[in-house]
Amino acid sequence: MIPILRTVAEVRALARGWKQAGDSIGVVPTMGALHDGHLSLARRARAECGRVITTIFVNPKQFNNPEDLKKYPRSEEADAALLGTVPVDAIFAPEPEEVYPEGFITTVSVGGVAEPLEGRMRPGHFDGVATVVTKLFGMTLADRGYFGQKDWQQLQVVLRLTRDLNLPIEIVGCETIREGDGLAMSSRNVRLTAAGRRKAPVLYAAITAAADDIRAGQSDRMAIREAAEAMRHAGFDRVEYIELRDAATLMPSDDPARPRRMLAAAWLDGVRLIDNIPV
Repeated sequence: MIPILRTVAEVRALARGWKQAGDSIGVVPTMGALHDGHLSLARRARAECGRVITTIFVNPKQFNNPEDLKKYPRSEEADAALLGTVPVDAIFAPEPEEVYPEGFITTVSVGGVAEPLEGRMRPGHFDGVATVVTKLFGMTLADRGYFGQKDWQQLQVVLRLTRDLNLPIEIVGCETIREGDGLAMSSRNVRLTAAGRRKAPVLYAAITAAADDIRAGQSDRMAIREAAEAMRHAGFDRVEYIELRDAATLMPSDDPARPRRMLAAAWLDGVRLIDNIPV
């Protein structure tokens, strides 16, 4: 049975023992409600590291909407069973008071790459992400951290903070795992109605078509407009943004010689879905 650790002292003692034995440590930070996307990260860590810790912590500091925090799915027992199939060596599932004890007043804030898109739509979100990720790296003493590319902007934020703060950890970005119909796997997908679930793959299809059109010479603006219209026609409640950005800086880019990323966020059935693809 995989040990489930609740305190920093427990996870730090275990990690120190592994380090003394010469093992490398990979950490997979999650908020639980695990799916095959999370498991793919754990498997990658398993293949590349001597020991693997998966963290399960619904981080209150990265939710700018209290209702979203309340509705976020929690399924620790099922998550532990899934992680047993990898298997990982330990699960770190602390209570909020363990991560943010009384009197906690420190925030890690990343500029630049954290400011547009999700940063604009969800004020304070990336401060919460950066703060908890920095803490988890320190708590687990990890040598490598594994993150999915579905949250592309989050991945760039984590890469930036580790470089800027000289953190002794390698960040590994892993491919987005999709359902058979193209929908990016997400813990929020379970909140879609049956009808919404049938519509949801249009997000990926629309941005894929837009990227293809741009590569074929269509203007960025026209391709994006058509993608948004396709999503609205399919029944999406609202398209928050579809943007073509520099893949590393997340700044607007019309230079096809540099790696670019198309990123999108839209609402369906009261659920906010995000996705991105290279262009």
